Amino acid sequence: MDPITQGVVGAAASQLVSRRIEKIAAGVIGFLSGMAADLDVLISSSTDPLLFLEFHRHFTHSIIFIPLGALICTLAFRVMFRRWFRRNRLSFQRTYLFSFVGYATHAVLDTCTTYGTQLFWPFSDMRVTWNTVSVIDPLFTLPLIVIITVAILKRSTGVAWLATGYAFFYLGLGVLQNGRASDLAQELAFSRGHLPSNLGVKPSFANLLVWKSVYEYQGLYYIDAIRMLGSDKVYQGTSVEKLDIDKHFAWLDSGSQQAKDIKRFAWFSNQHLALDPNNEHRIIDVRYSLIPNQVTGMWGITLDPSKGLADHVEWSTNRPKGQEAMKKTAELWGMVMGR
Repeated sequence: MDPITQGVVGAAASQLVSRRIEKIAAGVIGFLSGMAADLDVLISSSTDPLLFLEFHRHFTHSIIFIPLGALICTLAFRVMFRRWFRRNRLSFQRTYLFSFVGYATHAVLDTCTTYGTQLFWPFSDMRVTWNTVSVIDPLFTLPLIVIITVAILKRSTGVAWLATGYAFFYLGLGVLQNGRASDLAQELAFSRGHLPSNLGVKPSFANLLVWKSVYEYQGLYYIDAIRMLGSDKVYQGTSVEKLDIDKHFAWLDSGSQQAKDIKRFAWFSNQHLALDPNNEHRIIDVRYSLIPNQVTGMWGITLDPSKGLADHVEWSTNRPKGQEAMKKTAELWGMVMGR
């Protein structure tokens, strides 16, 4: 999820194991440790545009890395804030405890989103995703910020448990909505006479009411949106042909770096690849779009027939800006409101 949410959840966890006199220190340490795993975004390359995809939510997010990640945080904090630690007489062991519980929340929370997290590295490179909450959701984050701030200021473990309870409640609600959306998406496919494969649903941006549905049938991806509150509503979308490398990129040498990059992007996208409707050389991840029943390709890779065998693809994003962003946001809000 976004860094602020990660930090707040880490702070909430540290409050549960801290003494009254340690609440402020635990909150700071838990907050920073809760964000620390995302320092993997610094792993990038000027020549390989997909390197950051491979290493974001990689080893720093693995369950087995948590003790080491917490130790790194502890050592860093005690160097950066050594006078503060000395003044507050916070031991190395207590610092490590707060770092550990804060760091441990990160990968689990990320797994609740749709991006995919390598929880079991190095034993598996599977990107685990539970699709229960958007990467940014104000209804999840803002109440947690308020509750955990009160908990720290009042030095109250009880209030911290309230924050924890709210987090579990909201994520549990996402699990229920995911199940309902999956059932409705399957019913929609059956109503079209389709036997869907690779059916998946995910919450749309910043809410749990409108969900994006993607399924495959006879070489096509079908993309729709489903709103679930009171009477359910389907916003029927569109379809797009599944990527066929031999068909769409007949000119591509299978041993080239661009061909290898397609495989890397396919792994990242859980094989949900299609051509950008507006660019025959661009491959997109059909799972992501601001408007959930559309195929717009929020990110993708672009191939170039003129490149050499050792040249990489180009990475690009397609996020609306300015007036277009306002228009798209209004359109999504209309779906959320059931219009």
